[in-house]
Amino acid sequence: MAAGAIIRSAFCGPCFGAGDTPANNGLSIRHTTRNFPNREGSKPGNGQMAAVALMDARSIAATAANGGVLTSAEELDCWGNVPEYHFDKGVYEKRVYQGYKKATGEDLVYGPNIKDWPEMSPLADNILLKVCSKIMDPVTTTDELIPSGETSSFRSNPLGLAEFTLSRRDPEYVGRSKAVDVLEKSRVAGDDVLAKEPELTGVFETIKTIPGQEDLDIPATEIGSMVYAVKPGDGSAREQAASCQRVIGGLANITKEYATKRYRSNVMNWGMLPFQMDAEPDAFEVGDYIYVPGIRKALDDNALDSIKAYVIKDGRTTGLDLYITPMTENEREIVKAGCLINFNRNRKK
Repeated sequence: MAAGAIIRSAFCGPCFGAGDTPANNGLSIRHTTRNFPNREGSKPGNGQMAAVALMDARSIAATAANGGVLTSAEELDCWGNVPEYHFDKGVYEKRVYQGYKKATGEDLVYGPNIKDWPEMSPLADNILLKVCSKIMDPVTTTDELIPSGETSSFRSNPLGLAEFTLSRRDPEYVGRSKAVDVLEKSRVAGDDVLAKEPELTGVFETIKTIPGQEDLDIPATEIGSMVYAVKPGDGSAREQAASCQRVIGGLANITKEYATKRYRSNVMNWGMLPFQMDAEPDAFEVGDYIYVPGIRKALDDNALDSIKAYVIKDGRTTGLDLYITPMTENEREIVKAGCLINFNRNRKK
């Protein structure tokens, strides 16, 4: 540790490459039970994998004494003469930057895969969702929503990481969702989305046949992608399972239920609507559109137990009965803001 090594017990974070990871091109010696080669970021293993038996304190000391070659403690006969312990603050001086009242104004040095979060728009009054994936498995895990392993070097690159979303379950999803995101970004920029996507002309003409939607303001209707899954979010707590959907255009999930409160919270924190429905999803397939009018007002009024939506398909509408289980006031405000980042930014103003 005095030489600058970081010693960690196994815990959630390094495993996925989301925290406490080595520097770019750094070295990691690991003994976790899921010791895959791409764990912990930018392939830092370099062939150094250790059995648990080699990773106790004495074997680490033996390895250090042997010039860094992995060495079992049993190979050294020196353990009867353990020196008295003395606190050495030098370890902390090497590991912790003492910057209080020493600000220099220098720019942070970014690694090759550290990127800023893209901007996310606040929720509009009405939303138009394109079904970009439909997963009928009984349960969908977070590792299926965004896999670990090969994705780890993109842990701080939101758009790079999102390229792997549902890659083990629906490899075409990313392309579909990104195409929808192009339309939404055009809408936000004030461009004519109907010119960019001609099929939307028919979609909006059909929407205007719905009672009360005759005067629909098309430019004020948010467009996003949607995933249907029976029971998503089982497994690890990784919030990337939700953020990766969001940054490439995700605006909502529709489910029978959420496998964990944690995943549902992540969905809301990233500005997506956690819809549920009791009926089977026979009315829509991948490529269809679902229109949800008045969703922002429903959040304002906390009227979430019955939300009317419409599948738009072949010039016809089919009603859907959606609902959202109770949300806190903050959760509703976060979704309306577009994500927790926007919510916190708005509170500072």
